Amino acid sequence: MAKLIGTPQKRKEDPKLITGNGNFTDDIKLPGMLYGAFVRSPHAHARIIRIDVSKALALPGVVAVYTGDDLVGKVKSVPTMWLLPGADLKPKDRSALAQGKTRYAGECVALVVAENRYIARDALDLVEVDYEDLPAVVHQEAALLEGAPLVHDDVANNLALLWKAGEVPEEEFQNAEVVVKQRLYNQRVIPNPIETRGAVAQYNPGSGELTIWCTSQNPHIHRMVYAGVLDIPESRLQIVAPDVGGGFGSKIATYNEEAVIGHAARDLKRPVKWIEDRKEHFMATTHARDEVIEVELAGKRDGTFTAIRVKNTANLGAYLSTFGAGCPTIDFGLMVTGAYTIPKASVVTYGVYTNTTPTDAYRGAGKPEAAFQIERIVDLFAQEIGMDPVEIRQKNLIPAEAFPYGTAMGVSYDSGNYHYTLDRALDIADYASLRAEQKRLREHGKLLGIGVSTYVELCGFGPSKVAGAIGFQGGVWENSTVRVHPTGKVAVFTGTSPHGQGTATTFAQVVAEKLGIPIDDIELISGDTRSVSMGWGTYGSRNTAVGGAAVAIATDRVIEKAKTIAAHELEVSVEDLEFSNGIFSVKGVPTQSRSFQEIAKSANFAWNLPDGVEPSLEGQSFFDPPNFVYPFGAHICVVEVDVQTGEVELKRYIAVDDVGRVINPLLAEGQVHGGVAQGIGQALWEGAVYSDNGQLLSGTFMDYTMPKARFFPTIESHFTETPSPVNPLGAKGVGETGTTGAPPAVVNAVMDALRPFGIKDLDMPLTPEKVWRAMQTRGENA
Repeated sequence: MAKLIGTPQKRKEDPKLITGNGNFTDDIKLPGMLYGAFVRSPHAHARIIRIDVSKALALPGVVAVYTGDDLVGKVKSVPTMWLLPGADLKPKDRSALAQGKTRYAGECVALVVAENRYIARDALDLVEVDYEDLPAVVHQEAALLEGAPLVHDDVANNLALLWKAGEVPEEEFQNAEVVVKQRLYNQRVIPNPIETRGAVAQYNPGSGELTIWCTSQNPHIHRMVYAGVLDIPESRLQIVAPDVGGGFGSKIATYNEEAVIGHAARDLKRPVKWIEDRKEHFMATTHARDEVIEVELAGKRDGTFTAIRVKNTANLGAYLSTFGAGCPTIDFGLMVTGAYTIPKASVVTYGVYTNTTPTDAYRGAGKPEAAFQIERIVDLFAQEIGMDPVEIRQKNLIPAEAFPYGTAMGVSYDSGNYHYTLDRALDIADYASLRAEQKRLREHGKLLGIGVSTYVELCGFGPSKVAGAIGFQGGVWENSTVRVHPTGKVAVFTGTSPHGQGTATTFAQVVAEKLGIPIDDIELISGDTRSVSMGWGTYGSRNTAVGGAAVAIATDRVIEKAKTIAAHELEVSVEDLEFSNGIFSVKGVPTQSRSFQEIAKSANFAWNLPDGVEPSLEGQSFFDPPNFVYPFGAHICVVEVDVQTGEVELKRYIAVDDVGRVINPLLAEGQVHGGVAQGIGQALWEGAVYSDNGQLLSGTFMDYTMPKARFFPTIESHFTETPSPVNPLGAKGVGETGTTGAPPAVVNAVMDALRPFGIKDLDMPLTPEKVWRAMQTRGENA
């Protein structure tokens, strides 16, 4: 049988999706179903004086209206799931519906339930809420100032957490030959998958069982959280994530809306559906990034780095979201040294409450912010000493022979060949020719810029002992069962929860190659807490590195048992058997054999099993990785800046990524393309903007720029492979490479183009107006 791992295979998932036969949350229709709609606060900070629901209840077709007071003692607050130790954490969980105060524009105040979604929407306008408007604060640095409005009365200076890691003696900076400092802003962005959030809940009063279909990246975590919020045993709560139209981190979090919909279904004893509209999504689904980062890099005149220290002031929004405390601390802080041999490092993060939508994970979750600050300061360091940005990277990159490499932040990078990957990117780009072309164009008044980033990121979230030590409220192992039916067809159960990654294809490739059976003989089952015993979901590029590893181990256990049965039937010892291309044969006597399908039938019929061997053929694995995995890469961006308009035109984009062993190059390349598009989107166009009183000014696609395909050149994607020793597949993770590598590559390219104007730094997004104004003032007021 042909090799499958490492070969491009079309996605098994696609036929049903492109023919319109997918089953998304909004496709679920149940008899007697009601529809919910949420009343949301128009104020960023306000006291709730009165809520009058009488007119809404009088509207024909309205079945119920719930306010925060109605849910007291029935629905608990939705907790954060990352209780960061040693950070003086002050978690403020959200009431299911706001009680007493609202703390950001878009916070849920009431739920209307009606016979159809149109009546529910009309009834929203009939719910009368009297508010007392209160002063709001939206920027994290302003929120820390003495006298700033308090988001929560008992949280002084709005400081939700203060986290420190690493230590650098002051002398390292006082005595350094070169110290470069820069304030960087990683602006707030809004994840926007094609499918918004939604939930359908159905309660069975006879059994006391509640089922919630919802747009989730981790159904078992949702079950664990909502079981507590709704005070229902996990054994009676089923969470199902059907087809999910993208997540990008926004569907990791547990939200109030799903829990309240579950309560309404239980209370009314009828199914209830709620589907978020795009305006609600902009206002109320988690935002991300929004970190003010001050970085200092010390080193020598020859370009050697000696120490780095970083201060991160992170906007957490009005409440701590599910992973809110971890993104700007653990996820960010452990990666501040990047791909470089920086012997000393320290980080301090101030997590701040503001009257804005809570922030949480977004494709990369902390690692893109860490990569951005180190890649920008490396470029500025090179500029300070007059060294080429490629040369300074080559000088400081961790050498291949140093792996596994322990960083100054206490993590151990698993494997890598950073120099080779950078050299590959330089060869593809023809870097020397690009620099020559840049010089020629500058002589004609044209601004060509070349930007480089050599990133590394932390992925494959685990092991569980580490998760516990850093306050994550759960395990991060992964579970898989590989079940063989009597016909030899195979069902693969996984605790990961795919939502566009192509998992049904990549996992099938792993199993099919190991078992020597057709890829179409394998079915993936996921996203249902009743079907899969447990799992910790899909985020942090852990899908293949952790979930796929569990699948591989479970498949090996199937083969081990099948060999025992085959040896019994062929009347030889297990050691005398070999298994290849789906055939168990006697060594040296290939005619004496059994096919995988024959053994599957034997195992399930159990007519002639060896003593002590139980019927059926399946294997199960609970894989807890011994370490994270660390994909890396080198990205090169070429731009041209229009002197007259400030418009940035992307001329070329080269991405050379090392994600360990590549299971499916076609899907991996697609992941890179998507991530790069999102990363470039943040660099050039995207940004959430609030008014001073907390109104979201970028609350539609008219104001929040979502890049289109025509904005991009052909993304030149290539891979190197440095297998990880952490898991049996050698895989690392590919989903977040683009959002990590692209923003610094693009910004470095634009800053390189603007060097004739003396401009050293501009905050993202680098919109034409911002770039144009900077050129007019030579960067003075940019």
